Amino acid sequence: MEEFRKRLIHLHHCRGITSKAILALLKNDSSLQSLYQYSFTTLKSIIAGKGNQIEKIYQDLHHIPIDSLLLSYQRYQIKCITIFDQEYPNLLKQIYQPPIVLYAIGNLRLLHSPSIAIVGSRKADIYALQAIRRIIPPLVQKEFVIVSGVAKGVDTMAHKSTIECQGKTMGVLGSGFFHIYPQENIGLIENMKKDHLIISEYPPNTRPQRWHFPMRNRIISGLTKGTVIIQAEQKSGSLITAEYALQEGREVFAVPGNIYESLSQGTNKLIQQGAKLVQNGEDILEEFIY
Repeated sequence: MEEFRKRLIHLHHCRGITSKAILALLKNDSSLQSLYQYSFTTLKSIIAGKGNQIEKIYQDLHHIPIDSLLLSYQRYQIKCITIFDQEYPNLLKQIYQPPIVLYAIGNLRLLHSPSIAIVGSRKADIYALQAIRRIIPPLVQKEFVIVSGVAKGVDTMAHKSTIECQGKTMGVLGSGFFHIYPQENIGLIENMKKDHLIISEYPPNTRPQRWHFPMRNRIISGLTKGTVIIQAEQKSGSLITAEYALQEGREVFAVPGNIYESLSQGTNKLIQQGAKLVQNGEDILEEFIY
């Protein structure tokens, strides 16, 4: 099993690799024992991708020093969790295209604790902070883990407020651990690594890219029983998280806002479309435990 895990993690580090390509290779050889014996032509026929993509994968399979990389991850206390491992969260496994590998630092028990996602605008104002301070304490009291994306605004407020309430929080990155974004949250993330949890689907040396963040949002909603949106404009990334939650049959909650404020347009629209209006943590808890 350890050799299989190492091959799978190695594959996950290859440039140009996709979940679809990994699944094709697993279908061809469920143990991945033949992975390093494939010729370029065989690899191309299995993955059915573009030549330059296959070339990068082929090169990385034979040049990435996976053993030394895994040793270095141990020094940084980075855990690699494959979709076949017991540590992999069951709720996340149920989503469309779950991550094949997760990288984690911190308290892995949080992956299996009841959790709620709280997301919203990076431009969040005092109203968002006031709402968060009404929502989070009752959730923490019932031992829900608060999940968010460590972005500016609502995400940062949610993580910090949870810590202030002596609760547990989980951050989902849109980059690898060695390239934290946004950099102003490095201190928060370092704090969260001690008693909380930081995870990413990207290998540690992956730099943040614009398209990583919408993909990251499916993990935030996928880890949790429900997602709370606090302040979102009409084209907010938070609405992508809400859409993922709806697609997976998870609960969606929204905090209403001033009809004249652009930061309320997205959340008010969600409520019009059927999201549950919430004003405090009890409004969320009654969906799960009452």
